[in-house]
Amino acid sequence: MLSSLLSNGQPTTPDRLEPVVPWWSFSKTVLAATALTLVRDGRVRLDELIPGQPFTLRQLLRHEAGLADYGELAAYHAAVENDEPAWPADDMLKRLDAARLRYSPGAGWGYSNVGYLFVARLIERLTERPLDQAVAERVLSPLGLANVRFARTRADMQSAQPAGTANYDPAWVYHGLLIGPVSQAAWLLDRLLGTDLLPVTLLEQMQTARILGGPLPGRPWLAPGYGLGVMQGAIVGGYTLCGHTGSGPGSVIAVYRVCDGDASACCAVFAAHGRQEAVEARVVEQLMQGLGRAH
Repeated sequence: MLSSLLSNGQPTTPDRLEPVVPWWSFSKTVLAATALTLVRDGRVRLDELIPGQPFTLRQLLRHEAGLADYGELAAYHAAVENDEPAWPADDMLKRLDAARLRYSPGAGWGYSNVGYLFVARLIERLTERPLDQAVAERVLSPLGLANVRFARTRADMQSAQPAGTANYDPAWVYHGLLIGPVSQAAWLLDRLLGTDLLPVTLLEQMQTARILGGPLPGRPWLAPGYGLGVMQGAIVGGYTLCGHTGSGPGSVIAVYRVCDGDASACCAVFAAHGRQEAVEARVVEQLMQGLGRAH
C-alpha cells in the first residue's frame, strides 16, 4: 500500500518520489468542490432546478437526482474487462435509458456516476472552459497542488500505477478520472476542508450527509452517509470521517479527514489489488495515529 498522512496540516513522512495513481471516485470530491466554487461565486444555486433538468445541483452532488448508473449494464462490465474502448457518452446514456428517472428527485438515493457526468458538463457550461482547465483554475491551483491531471487516453494510464491499468481506457470514467500522487490527494482534501477556498456555510453543507443505514460488515462505518461529493459518517470512537473511497480495475484509493477538537488528521491510502475494507481500515489506523490516539 502507498499512503500519505497529514497531522494538523503537516506531513508526517519525508518527501519522496511517488508514482502517479488513479484517484477513481475521489475525483467526485474534486468535481463537487469545483461546482461549489460556482455556488460561492453566484453562478449557480444549490437548490434551483438545473435548466432543462428536473433536479438540482444539490441532488446531483448527493446522488439524490433519480438517475441510473452505468454500473447496472452487464455490457459495460464486459467491455471494461475486455479492455475495449469506452463508448461515446451519448451512446452510454442511450443504452442506459438515462432520461428515465428511477425515482423522483429528492425522494430516494442511488449512487450514480451519470449524475457526476452531468456535474462535469454543468461546470464546463458555466465556466466556458474545458473540464480540466476549470478544475485547475478553481480548485487545484488555489489549493497549491501540482502533478494532478485528468487521464484522457490509454497513454495517460501507462504512466500510472498499477501497471495492470495500462490498457484501461480512462474515458470509461465518464465524469473524468484524475490521476496524481497519493500525497496530493491527502493535501487536496485537507486544504479543501481546512482552508477558506469555500466559505464556512458551503463547507458545512458539503459535510451534511444523508445517512444511508447502519454498520457495514468489515468496514469502519457505523453510520455511513453521503454529503456533497463526500462520503461522511460515524466510526468507532465517536469520530466522523469525511472524504471518499474509490475503486477501479486493479486498485483502490481512500482519502479521509477526521477532526477531534482543534486537532485534525488527513490520510490517503492506495492499494493495488486491494479491497475497499482493508484500505479504509488502514486509513482509520493512520488517522488515529495522526491524532495521537490509540486504535
